Amino acid sequence: MQAERQIIHMDQDAFFVSVEVRKDPRLAGKPVIIGGTSDRGVVSSCSYEARKFGVHSAMSSRMAKMLCPHAEFIRGNMDEYSKASHEITELLKERVPLIEKASIDEHYIDMTGMDRFHNTLVYAHELRQKVIKETGLPISFGLSVNKTVSKMCTNECKPNGELNIQQPEVRNFLDPLSIRKIPGLGEKTFLKLSDMGVKKIYTLAQMHPDQMNTVLGKSGLVLLQKARGIDLSPVIPFHEQKSIGTQSTFKADSIDIESINNLLTAMVMGIAYELRQKKKLAACITVTVRYSNFEDVTKQASIPYTSLDSVLIRKARELFRQVYQKRMLIRLVGVRLSNLVSGYEQIGLYTDSQEQYSLCQAMDKIRRRFGEKSIALASTIDIKL
Repeated sequence: MQAERQIIHMDQDAFFVSVEVRKDPRLAGKPVIIGGTSDRGVVSSCSYEARKFGVHSAMSSRMAKMLCPHAEFIRGNMDEYSKASHEITELLKERVPLIEKASIDEHYIDMTGMDRFHNTLVYAHELRQKVIKETGLPISFGLSVNKTVSKMCTNECKPNGELNIQQPEVRNFLDPLSIRKIPGLGEKTFLKLSDMGVKKIYTLAQMHPDQMNTVLGKSGLVLLQKARGIDLSPVIPFHEQKSIGTQSTFKADSIDIESINNLLTAMVMGIAYELRQKKKLAACITVTVRYSNFEDVTKQASIPYTSLDSVLIRKARELFRQVYQKRMLIRLVGVRLSNLVSGYEQIGLYTDSQEQYSLCQAMDKIRRRFGEKSIALASTIDIKL
């Protein structure tokens, strides 16, 4: 008989804010808002004290200031948050058999079968206390039979909480909750189901599979399974991708700087799109030039964590200007993004350019629907190199 799965979901409490509080303890207990500080900025994270005033992530900074004008506004430092995330991941990896890093501030741990050696709930509690003691950062966890339910457990017991829901209690736990509580259920799906009178998970769980397939397609069937407490998705072992890049060798050696810059722009847009699809941000960009004599020259620069086209294009062109000093024919250019952070899903929260953020989202939507080459800057369409 196969052992019942034991999945722990561990999630930091207001992670970015907690890192700031660790650095500056006077912020503890105060409404704190992290993100772009101008009116065109976006809230990245906020303390639970700020949430009481209606502030939430992805809200405009302007609205956040109106709701909570006495809050401490901090621009934030992704480099510090990344280091803290790495610190926690390394601590957990040393002590569990299988771990998946789901985002910068949350992990899934598969303890299935380990109950022969440990009481899983006791072990999860001790693990949580160790994280708090060694990092000084608050964390909560949910323990259950699959990833969906364990994550929902964590969400229900945060902040500073622990919740264990095993198989006999799964449906009793899920049924009274709003369908909004189901991970991955977006606003459009919520509105569509609400219009059908489906607002509680109990009601959703009673739906017939054919009806869900008609209304929402395959995603509806997945949603129905989650509402019934069923999720067979595995905990995927943690592997951090180090870099992403591309290069292009010209048909003939060239000194057409305008065309090379346009090509570099197209290359950056391509890998930036790939970066966003993988839910990653980069903190380092490298540009390589190969001259006609086969000499390679490379220049790199550190940047604030980003996946925004405009920021990366600007820096890539700047590096190209620095690296192209010999005025010789060029046969190859390459660009690489590195120092990647996984799971940071909201693009460009540390830039005040809301227009650029919105533009990236709109272009990505077109690419996902019609293909990666379905949209591009006009200057990059007819490059002859």
